[in-house]
Amino acid sequence: MADPYSILGVPRGASESEIKSAYRKLAKQFHPDRNKDNPKAGERFAELTGAYDLLSDNDKRAQFDRGEIDADGNPTAPFGFGGRGGNAHAYAAYGAGGQGGPEGFEFGNGGDFGDIFEGLFGGRQGSSNSAGGGFSGFGRGRTPRGGNVHYRLAVDFVDAATRAAQRITLQDGKTIDLKLPAGVESGTQMRLAGKGQTGPGGAGDAIVTIDIRDHPFFKREGDDVRLDLPVSLNEAVNGAKVRVPTVDGAVMLSIPPGTSSGRTLRLKGKGFFTKAGGRGDQLVTVMIDIPADDPDLREFSSKWQDRRALRGTMGG
Repeated sequence: MADPYSILGVPRGASESEIKSAYRKLAKQFHPDRNKDNPKAGERFAELTGAYDLLSDNDKRAQFDRGEIDADGNPTAPFGFGGRGGNAHAYAAYGAGGQGGPEGFEFGNGGDFGDIFEGLFGGRQGSSNSAGGGFSGFGRGRTPRGGNVHYRLAVDFVDAATRAAQRITLQDGKTIDLKLPAGVESGTQMRLAGKGQTGPGGAGDAIVTIDIRDHPFFKREGDDVRLDLPVSLNEAVNGAKVRVPTVDGAVMLSIPPGTSSGRTLRLKGKGFFTKAGGRGDQLVTVMIDIPADDPDLREFSSKWQDRRALRGTMGG
């Protein structure tokens, strides 16, 4: 990789905010989802992200400035040995279809850029070829793989619950469909072997981190899905069959007569797929919704009185 300062177009004395601002601007410009007809954009995007990864880490930046590591983050070899180590990590943190994107990046030191040194010497060791003696490992014993490339993929809540296939665009501009694993949750990582950067020892991997979006009315509780369901007073008192949304589509649910607010009804098998091979449930909590200003309801309530001691055990 070329000089990271030159790649981002900032001087060596640039502040953290200047580096971040330059990266955001260029990442938006060269994001593969905005340049589907330009395969070179993916390469440029990866180069930008690799440069930002180095310069946004205070320790690595200082090491680079002192000449202790090269622009790919590899140690500069003493006595002329070695060279570029093959772990040019480029972190492309974006989701499919423009979701996630540069605006969703997590900046700063220690971000979601794991496995920093995983491919430093390729993660694979070739033949030792030790005929030359004790220093055979330098430059000959190991063939470096290409670097891993990291992505973040934003997934809709319903898609995560039903394991709907997700399309993601890789740095080379190609798109693939991912099948979400059972038990998927935010932070789940999927490794795509050989979908990273190319190298003499083979391609690195693509590592996709899943972010599950919040839903306007579904909530996750383990492998179950919770839903607060508004019902009318008439439906609660007399019982009714009501249409209820689930992650698999709407179903009819029977509300028993005399149902109170807070009662929870269970819809079996309408939750998240579990790692054990089953599926969670949907828990529907009934919430009686009373209109704020209804003359008929006021007239009825003025003639009817609940004579139970509802708060008797509470000292009321």
